Amino acid sequence: MIDLIMRGGIFMYPIILCSIIALAVFLERLWVLRRKYIIPEEFILNIRDLLEKQKISEAIFLCQSDSSSIAKIFLAGLKSTQKGMWLVKEAIEQRGSREATILEKNVGILSTIANITPLLGLLGTVSGMIKTFNAISVHGIGNPAPLAGGIAEALITTATGLCVAIPTLVCYRFLRDKANTLIFEMEENSIRLVDLMESYSDSGS
Repeated sequence: MIDLIMRGGIFMYPIILCSIIALAVFLERLWVLRRKYIIPEEFILNIRDLLEKQKISEAIFLCQSDSSSIAKIFLAGLKSTQKGMWLVKEAIEQRGSREATILEKNVGILSTIANITPLLGLLGTVSGMIKTFNAISVHGIGNPAPLAGGIAEALITTATGLCVAIPTLVCYRFLRDKANTLIFEMEENSIRLVDLMESYSDSGS
């Protein structure tokens, strides 16, 4: 492995660094984007039950004791109950937008790496071909040995760049879709919360 890296030339090092960063980001986002910590089902059911019983203060306390993203969104809306439904909806939208940004955090790094690594591989290819042509100009084409280093560098960097870019792009698509799905579910649950609160305010009036 070390020999392969050495033969690949200087551009192998940023490609390897990109692969390490991509793996770290993927694992971190995979850990963060767990549904039970973003939209816990039991929490949703408990909030609905409390709102149906018109226990707003208990619902607020439950949101404060939960660290999930949906709890923070619900809390923003519930705290604005006395200010009117328009402000409730605005508070939910603002907090929802913030939580959506948090869920999508760092995912774009994978897209950047997926685009950069093939270019780094291409730079390695150009570097290797330059070395090859320099060897030809010095030694001619009769002896292939001096040409091998440049050709090896060109092929290794290109292959390595693609080997990093392809799985990174797949991971990016997977995490982006996962985040979008969670964001959509948070929006759906927020709409249901608003509907419950509107029915509560109607019955109270």
